[in-house]
Parts: sequence; structure tokens; C-alpha cells
Amino acid sequence: MTVHPAVRAWLERLSLTPRRVAQLGIVLGVLGSWLALPPLRSRLLLWPILVGILAVACGIWAISRAERRVGWGAVAAGLAGVVGGVLATRSSVGHLDAVFAWGALLAATLRFATPLTFAALGGLFSERSGVVNIALEGMMLSGAFFGLWGADVTGSWALGLVIAMAAGGAFGLIHAVFSIHVRTDQVVGGTAINFLALGTTGYLFVKIYGTQGTPPGVAQIPDVHLHWLRSIPPRTIGGFLEQSLGQLNLMIWVSFALLVLSYIVVFRTPAGLRLRAVGEHPQAAETVGISVYAVRYAGVILSGVLASLGGAYLSIGFVHTFNQNMTEGQGFIGLAALIFGKWRPFGAFGAAVLFGFSSALAFQLPVYSASGAVLFQALPYVLTLVAVVGLIGRSVPPAAVGKPYVKQ
Repeated sequence: MTVHPAVRAWLERLSLTPRRVAQLGIVLGVLGSWLALPPLRSRLLLWPILVGILAVACGIWAISRAERRVGWGAVAAGLAGVVGGVLATRSSVGHLDAVFAWGALLAATLRFATPLTFAALGGLFSERSGVVNIALEGMMLSGAFFGLWGADVTGSWALGLVIAMAAGGAFGLIHAVFSIHVRTDQVVGGTAINFLALGTTGYLFVKIYGTQGTPPGVAQIPDVHLHWLRSIPPRTIGGFLEQSLGQLNLMIWVSFALLVLSYIVVFRTPAGLRLRAVGEHPQAAETVGISVYAVRYAGVILSGVLASLGGAYLSIGFVHTFNQNMTEGQGFIGLAALIFGKWRPFGAFGAAVLFGFSSALAFQLPVYSASGAVLFQALPYVLTLVAVVGLIGRSVPPAAVGKPYVKQ
């Protein structure tokens, strides 16, 4: 496609590189659907179609300039914007208001994203040290059971969290021994940990609680109430903030704090530099006096501790009960979020929020079709597969991850 020199000069003055044009196309694709959603609720088909076509045009222009990855993303976003906008304009306003109550939807998104965030942060420390950790699922499940059991026997949710962390750390230690010293295949070893946690927690749950299930009155992690947010002017913003952030569980705020702390530790401290050095080039790290084994043990055990906090949040902070295999693959989705975020804390959190939003939306969409509820529940897993497949060959992991190290 030939671009007039005057147009090209104007684009250059605006610093509109092909990549930025493609990113603009992605924004326009999202805008195409949003125009038909609350609070705008446009009922004209023209607007989502027009904006979607502009998004597709931006993507095609970027692709023609060799910016294929983001360009195809803009094309996909434009098409999705058109489809979403058309479906939204055909939906009743009542249904739209029920599904897209943005304050409640944001609060639900954070609730669903929190266990994924803990799992992703756990995977970050393990994989940055060079050990693949698909055992996050089992570590989360152990935290869910032992957190509830600890809160039950001690009467304290805080002690329940401590016991959950100890259990997650123990499973992390088992994974570390087999991965670092025994040097088994780390994927096979992680799978074994998942089955071990599934069998152990299932057996203990039936052994301790029998057919009666979780007893009533188990200490629960409290919510943090910020009702003063409603007084922030203007009233619409204050009401939105109070609805979305005013009654979140304490563990959600803890995940925010750990997110910042993890970034500082991994990328701004000598300990984090040693962790990354071991994951990238263990031989060089050993040469300058860093104990590769010690760093990897610490990373994998800490991984289990953090993942177990996500499980404990599920059982004594979110659903307030325990069921066998209650994590239902969230450890794997957390690992997918880590890969999606390119092994960086905030990138992983962004992916966790994306998956959390899909879960929150899936729970609201059945107002359109009760019989389609099961299909809607598969939305987070489908999105996870699409994200991971789209990143194959593009996300570059730590160079030494998955490779056993033999001390020289």
C-alpha cells in the first residue's frame, strides 16, 4: 500500500510508528464494544461497525509495515469489537446493566485474580531460579486444605495462613529435592507433586471431616472495609470506588503488597540479581561464588509458600469452605499468567487480571442463557489456551530454566 508523502510526514511528526498504529487499533477495537455497553449504551449499529473497521485498517497498515504480531492483534480486536458491539446493541438494556455493573465486575475480577496472582508470583521465584514449577496447582491445593484445617484447630485465620505456608513450603521442598539433587525431569516431578497433593488433601479431608464436610464457624480471613471511598467527589466516582474497592478481602490487598515487594526483590536487590543469574547462567554464578543449589532451593520453597497463600485465600478468604480438588486448575492458569507476563511480576498480574475478568464475566453471562452457563464457565480456560498458544516462540524464559545443574 502506497502512502502519500505528505501523509507519511504527518505520521512521522506524530511519532505514529507501525507498532503504535497497531496499538491504537487494539484500543479502537475495545472501544467498538464499549460504546454499546453501560454507561454509554449506544443502540446504533453504525458506531461499533465503524470503529471496528478503523481498528482493522490500523492492523492491516501495521502488518504491511512488517509489524505483524501487534498488527494481527489489532485486526482481531477490531473484529471482536464489531461482533461484541453488534451483540450488545441487540441485547436488552436490562441485561446489559445486570452483566456490566462495572463496580461489582471490577471487585469480582480482583477476587478471581488474587489466587492466580499468588500462584504466578510463586512461579516467578521458582522459574527465575531455573526450576520449572508446574506443581503450583498442588501447592495451592495443599494451602487450601491446611489453611482451613489450621484455622479450624487453632481458631485463628492468621495461624491457618502460617500452617498453609508451612504445607506449601514442604511441597516446595519435595519438588526442590527431586528437581535439584535427584535431577528428575522437572515437569514429571511437578506432575507427581500435583497428584500427591490431590491424594493427600482428599484423604485427610475425608479422614478428618468425613461426610459432614467443612464444619461451621471456621475462622475466616476478614474483609477490609473502606466505606469512606463513597465520600470522594464527584458522587459517581466515589460510588464506583466504594463498590469496587470498598469491601475486598485482606488477602487481595496482601497480593498487591507482595506484587510490589516481589518486583523490588527480584529486580532491585542483590538477592534478586543472584536469583536471576542462577536462572540464566548457573555456571557463571557458581564461578563468582553464588551457591546455585542454595538459591534454587530458596526459590522453589518460596514458590510453594506463595502459591499456598493463594490456596488459603480460596478456602478461608473467598469460598469459606474446602472441597476436594477445589483449585480446579488455577495453579496452571497462574503459570500461564506468568508466561503471558514474560516472567515479570506486573506483567503476570496483568494477565491474572485478564483471566480474572473472564471468570467474573463468565459468572454474569448466564443471565442470557441458563443452559449455557457451563459453556460460559469454560471461558477463562479457553482464554488461557489462546494466550499461551499465541505466545509460543515469543515469550523467552530464563535461559537455564528446566535444566538440571551439576556442580563442577
